Amino acid sequence: MQAQIDPVAAAPTRVRHKVVWATLAMIAIAYLDRVCISIAAPSIKAELGISDTQMGFVFSAFTLSYALFEVPSGWFADRFGARVALTRIVAWWSAMTAATGLASGFASLFAVRLLFGIGEAGAFPASARVYARWLPSRLRGRLFGVLIMAAALSGALTQPLVVALVSSFGWRPTFAIFGALGFVWAASWWLWFRDDPREHPSVNASELALIEAGGAQTAEPDTVPWRALARNRALLALCAMYFGAIYGWYFYLTWLPTYLIRSLGCDLTEVGWLAALPLLAIALGVYLGGWICDRLAPSLGLRVAARTPALLGLPLAACAVIGAAGVADPFSAALLLAAAAGLAGLGIAPAWALCLEIGGPHAGVVTGAMNMFGNLGGTLSPVVVGLCVDRLGSWNAPLYSIAALYLVAALCWLGIDPAQRIVAVPVARPT
Repeated sequence: MQAQIDPVAAAPTRVRHKVVWATLAMIAIAYLDRVCISIAAPSIKAELGISDTQMGFVFSAFTLSYALFEVPSGWFADRFGARVALTRIVAWWSAMTAATGLASGFASLFAVRLLFGIGEAGAFPASARVYARWLPSRLRGRLFGVLIMAAALSGALTQPLVVALVSSFGWRPTFAIFGALGFVWAASWWLWFRDDPREHPSVNASELALIEAGGAQTAEPDTVPWRALARNRALLALCAMYFGAIYGWYFYLTWLPTYLIRSLGCDLTEVGWLAALPLLAIALGVYLGGWICDRLAPSLGLRVAARTPALLGLPLAACAVIGAAGVADPFSAALLLAAAAGLAGLGIAPAWALCLEIGGPHAGVVTGAMNMFGNLGGTLSPVVVGLCVDRLGSWNAPLYSIAALYLVAALCWLGIDPAQRIVAVPVARPT
C-alpha cells in the first residue's frame, strides 16, 4: 500500500533534492576527468611520440573497457546498492585520472585508460538506481536530462580550463589536480547517502510518503532474468539506437579539438571555446528532450512522448553534420557540429527514462546494457577517425559516418516500446 501524505504533518524534508545534487556533482566530476585528455591530446602526442592511430586506440581503450563493464557494474548496483557502488566507482576513476599523468609511452597510457574505463563503468546505471529508489516516476525523464546536462556542461567548462592548466603547468600535473576532486566526493557520499530513503536519518515521514506515493521503487531485485533481457525487443532496439547516438557524441569528446587545430587551422586558445560549443548544445538538448518527454507523456503516453524528440532531432542532426563537413570556416563548422550534437541529444534523456520503465527492479542491468552498446559505438568512433586521418588523410569520412549512424538511430526508435517490460519467466519447481 502506498503511503498517504498527511496534510497536517510536518512539511517534507528535501533530502531527495540533495541526493539529486550529489549525483549531478558526481557526473560533472566524471566528465571533467573524462574529457581532460581530449584537450591535452596534442601535448601528450608530442611528448610521448604517439601517432594518430595510436591516439585513437588510447581514446577507445577507455570506452571499450567502460562499455564491457557496464552490465556487471549495473548488476552490482542493483545487488549491493548505489552507496557502495558509486563510492567504489568514483574512487577508482579518480586514481586512474591521476595515474594518466604518470604515463611514459603508448603502452602505459593505453593500460591506464583501460583501467580508467573499468573503474568508471556503472556511474550512470548506479545513478539510475538512485533515482528509481528516491524520486517520483513523473520526474525521471526531466531529471535524467538534468543529469546528462551536468555531464555535458562539465565537459564544456573543462575545455578552456584544461587549456589554461596545461598551458600553465603541463598536462601531467593537470591530471593529478582533477584526480583529487573525486576522492573528496567519494568519501562524502559514503558517509551521507543511504540506498533506502527509510534509512536516512534526515528524511521525515512526509518526505518518505511523498517519495513512495510518486511511484519510487521499494522492492529489492530478485534473480536477473538474463534470457528475458536478451529477448526483449524494446531493449535490443534501445541498445542499437544508443550505439548510433553515442558514436557521434564521442567525436566531440575526443577528436574535436584536434580536428579544429589540424583541419580548420585553429590555435589552442581558440579551440578551448569552440570545442565547448557542442557540449553546451548537448546539455541543452538532453534537458529539452527530457522536459518534452515528461510534458507529452500524460496526454500522448510514454511511447509517443519518448520517441518524438529523437525522431525530430536525429535526422536534423545528420543534416547538420553533413553541412559541417562542407564548410572551411572554423566558427561555422563548430556551430553546425554544436547544432548536430544538441539535436541528437534530444533523445538521450527519454531513453534513460524508458530503461527504468522497461527494467523495473533490474534498472541497473537494463541501463547498463543500453550504455554498454552506446559506449561500444563510442569505442569505434575514435578508432575510425584515427584510421581515416592516418590512412585516407580525410576528416570528412568520419563525419559522414556520424551522420549515417544518426539516421540508423532514428529508425531504431520506431521499435522501442516501454510496454515491453522485463519479466522473469517463472521456473516450475517440483512438488
